[in-house]
Amino acid sequence: MKKLKALSLTFIIILLLGASGCTPKQIVREKASLSAERLIKKLEANRRKILSFEGTGTLVVNSNQLNTSASFKVTLIKPDSISLSIMGPFGIELAQTLVTKNDFKFYDVLRNTLYVGETNEYILQDIFRINLPFSDLMDAFIGSVNLTEHLYKEPTKYTVIDDLYKLMYVDSSKKMITDYTIDMNKLGIVDYKLLDQTGDVILSGQYSKFKMIENVAVPFEIDIQNRKENQQVKIHYKKIVTNSKNISISFNIPDDATILRW
Repeated sequence: MKKLKALSLTFIIILLLGASGCTPKQIVREKASLSAERLIKKLEANRRKILSFEGTGTLVVNSNQLNTSASFKVTLIKPDSISLSIMGPFGIELAQTLVTKNDFKFYDVLRNTLYVGETNEYILQDIFRINLPFSDLMDAFIGSVNLTEHLYKEPTKYTVIDDLYKLMYVDSSKKMITDYTIDMNKLGIVDYKLLDQTGDVILSGQYSKFKMIENVAVPFEIDIQNRKENQQVKIHYKKIVTNSKNISISFNIPDDATILRW
């Protein structure tokens, strides 16, 4: 645990230094007429279209331990690679991380130290500052929600209010409720909530300022909150590229870097 706290402290220090258009009405009516099952399938198909992703912008972290913001660059290559770089003034890189489902590398530029080890929930939380599983982290950076488990289920409740489609699924076995609000103009999720059986929100996500990239609605503003642990990560993207041949992950460190295994 002392090593994990040291890594967390290192990351905190580094952070401290550091159009939507109108849609024809006939299209809106066509999408509104979709059954809930067809709508979920379309949304999930769009999520799966993004195989690689690169974004730059600002990352804001609010929690009991940390309240700060930093410039960042994230690169994702599905299904198992996330690269995150934290930048300081004038775009100087302060830290870079490469995380896969099995292992991680965290390079502290200021200390010229590379930390390596196996990926687990504690490492993910220390690096990304929010308690989410690996696959959910990947979706969070892209601004999407995995709908696989709802592909062949009818929602417990669904309503259409103007251009918003609201769906609720109650899972009695898990004692969980999932709630989605979908913008039919863009076919994008604008609000997501995971609730317990009493209706208290456990996890929530808000997505806005969508742009169409390769016919997929991609949000440039993302707000993820783990209400149970009082953690919030807000992402503001300035630039996003998807499914480009130029997207790749490189992790280069100096030959004289100190290597510590976690």
